[in-house]
Amino acid sequence: MNWDWEKLQDKRQRQFGPGPDLKNLGDEFKRITDFNFRVPGGPKVILLIVVLLWVASGIYIVEPAEVGVVQRFGAYNRTTGPGPHYHIPFPVESVQTPKVSELQKVEVGYKTVGHKEEGGYQYQSVPEEALVLTGDENIIDVQVIAQFQIGNPVEWLFRVQRPYETVKAATEAAIREVIGNNTIDSALTSGKLEIQNTTKELLQSILDRYNTGVTVVAVQLQDVHPPKEVMDAFKDVASAQEDKNRVINEAQAYQNDIMPKARGQAATMINDAQAYAEAVTRKAKGEAARFLAILAEYNKAKDVTRERMRIEAMEQIFANPDLEKVIISDDALKQTVPYLPLDRQGKVKTSDKGGK
Repeated sequence: MNWDWEKLQDKRQRQFGPGPDLKNLGDEFKRITDFNFRVPGGPKVILLIVVLLWVASGIYIVEPAEVGVVQRFGAYNRTTGPGPHYHIPFPVESVQTPKVSELQKVEVGYKTVGHKEEGGYQYQSVPEEALVLTGDENIIDVQVIAQFQIGNPVEWLFRVQRPYETVKAATEAAIREVIGNNTIDSALTSGKLEIQNTTKELLQSILDRYNTGVTVVAVQLQDVHPPKEVMDAFKDVASAQEDKNRVINEAQAYQNDIMPKARGQAATMINDAQAYAEAVTRKAKGEAARFLAILAEYNKAKDVTRERMRIEAMEQIFANPDLEKVIISDDALKQTVPYLPLDRQGKVKTSDKGGK
């Protein structure tokens, strides 16, 4: 096969560009060397400048929210506070400045994917992290955020290879354990605060065992809800639970309203009965004493006492305006049949006097 060597070289130059010109490489090196010797002081001045720049590279500033962790030949040497400091330049010493006062966070069950146009953030669910099994063998969708600070910067930098991933994995493990010890009703309703506090304590103990140098500030349940497949059924259950609570509250309110009234009425009836019993007892005792006194007088003078009692009775009858009185002479009484209208006893006499 015949090759057109010149066309092949042109094609390579168009694809990869022209190669290095080895003929002019020596001339370029000579030109740089001549320039160094033309500088006042020659290579010594250049070397001095390089040394000064190397020495000055050891100056570093630690911000107020940071601490400086100095390493000497890769090993931890010392910790410095905020402000300007100096360390032996690379490769002898190097410095890292973790932000120990900054509040950091990890997200479990979801992740922030960007900003919304109308403000706020956009979130995306992560089902493999969010689906958690409860103690009563139900599955719920849990989204958790753990906020933490760097408490020990040395442990944060050197004890754990990937500290953020470690904190996130520990948070996921802690929330799964705590949710697994609670029922679904507790996780969805009144047990959220207790779950948050228990998860925070468990997460801190896990991170302390790993020597991560992390201080957990808070663990918050951002959203807890059943999976989408059974959301409608859980809404019905929640609605029934709310109706139950509403009926119980209404019954308790009615009880709180009616019970004091009933107790008051009962106390009033008891007091009235006691007062009536006392009045009847005293009246009976008085009548008994009066009867005994009249009996004693009657035994002394029966005719006189009998007449006095008849006169007193007639006085009471005639003095009572509510009684209807009919006076009949002895002659008329002999010619009439005695009739006592019992249905009219005690009634007030009407103005109609006809039809006697």
